[in-house]
Amino acid sequence: MTGTTRRTNDSGATDGPGRWLALAVLVLAVLLVAVDATVLGLATPFLSEDLKPSGTQLLWIGDIYSFVIAGLLVSMGSLGDRIGRKKLLLTGAVAFGGVSVLNAYAASPEMMIAARALLGVAGATLMPSTLALIRNIFHDPKERSLAVGIWGAAASAGTAVGPVVGGFLLENFWWGSVFLINLPVMLVLVLVGVKVLPESRDPHPGPWDLISVGLSLVGVMGVVYAVKEAAANGFHWDNLAAAVVGVLALLVFVRRQRTLESPLLDMRLFHHRGFSGAVLADLLTILGLSGLVFFLSQFLQLVQGRSPLAAGLIELPAAVGAVATGLAAGYVARRASVRSAVAGGLAAVAVALAGCVWVSASTGVAGLGLALFFGGLGAGLAFTVTSDVLLSSVPKDQAGAASAVSETAYELGTALGIALLGSVVTGIYRGFAIPHGVPAHAAAAAHESLGGAVEAAKTLPHDQGAELLASAKDAFTHGFQAAAAVGSVVLFATAVTSWFLLRGQKLDV
Repeated sequence: MTGTTRRTNDSGATDGPGRWLALAVLVLAVLLVAVDATVLGLATPFLSEDLKPSGTQLLWIGDIYSFVIAGLLVSMGSLGDRIGRKKLLLTGAVAFGGVSVLNAYAASPEMMIAARALLGVAGATLMPSTLALIRNIFHDPKERSLAVGIWGAAASAGTAVGPVVGGFLLENFWWGSVFLINLPVMLVLVLVGVKVLPESRDPHPGPWDLISVGLSLVGVMGVVYAVKEAAANGFHWDNLAAAVVGVLALLVFVRRQRTLESPLLDMRLFHHRGFSGAVLADLLTILGLSGLVFFLSQFLQLVQGRSPLAAGLIELPAAVGAVATGLAAGYVARRASVRSAVAGGLAAVAVALAGCVWVSASTGVAGLGLALFFGGLGAGLAFTVTSDVLLSSVPKDQAGAASAVSETAYELGTALGIALLGSVVTGIYRGFAIPHGVPAHAAAAAHESLGGAVEAAKTLPHDQGAELLASAKDAFTHGFQAAAAVGSVVLFATAVTSWFLLRGQKLDV
């Protein structure tokens, strides 16, 4: 087509400068989800004060979003391969913006949990489409590595932008305003995406198997719920039943995929050692990080007494480090090796988490910033290289399903990390001794959460309230340190595992 600057070829890839504009739209989608995930941590103390959730409800508010996304990602990735990734992405963006309003105006813990669940449904339509479209837009391996690096850097930038913007909003408006920042991003994404994104889909998709969709959702949700409840409250008949149902559903799901002519997920993907290694690395890495990150904002605000904006700025070095190594990850992996880049990055995150074991109420900005920056460097390198490995190891027609597996590992790791490491923090925290003379109702509120202790202290005489709050902050700090130690061990083990699983793995040249 002479005289044009952009064209779409048969595979749906955009040639010329238009492919970079298309990437910019995909970056907005990543920002949309990343910002939403990070602002919740900052808003938690304010949300707790207003909605007064119990400790269990607070954990559900934190992780139901990830639970639902994890349960639906494979289904939505497969749906995008069938109906078109652009169509699914833009539909998901509109839904994400609309449901964000429900989150902003939630009036009770139960309503907040339901709104977060619906946001997870919308988020599940967004994430697989972004990586899958990159796989189909960028054919040159080195360009694709750079595009994946920019994609990963955007997620890290969202992690940085969320706390800073969220901190500003929380200091000037009510907590629900942090969810409304999704609306302008969604609006730009949809208006520009309609024009510049190329459509791509599997040319021979076959039917979308609703039975497999249900099995995937029940399986993942059942297993994650069981782990969360067992970690928080021990083993009981209800979580054991959920675990059994979840495992059985996943086993039936796998068996069904092997018999379907057009499976929701082609299980042969896991025969590729690089693919399986990258998925495992993603899952265990985010498991080691997420629970700690979820409680970091509470530690900075409630233990160290910082403002939401100050807490957001302290977390900024992690994103800066991740952006830097994300952009250079493809070059590093080709100059050294894939397994060196991934294992080295994971080891760096493990060292950063080990440094957090000595964090206390008196730790200064410099120490916190250095640990977060070093961890960001490692995470940006590891995540970007594993994403590139996942994309380069599958056919273009299966890019949506493969991307969904990657995102499922990420979201499942997030949910399990919050559940498992969160239970470490909560378990240690709830063991602190209540000062003599504190009324039973105030003691119960203080044991529920650190936010509850802050509120309970306000109702007590000054000296008694100060003593209660000091004990609560000390217990929370010990829990935070223990979670950092567990996360560090997980990351070191993942680095060693990745070194062996990714042996001989190379990026396309």
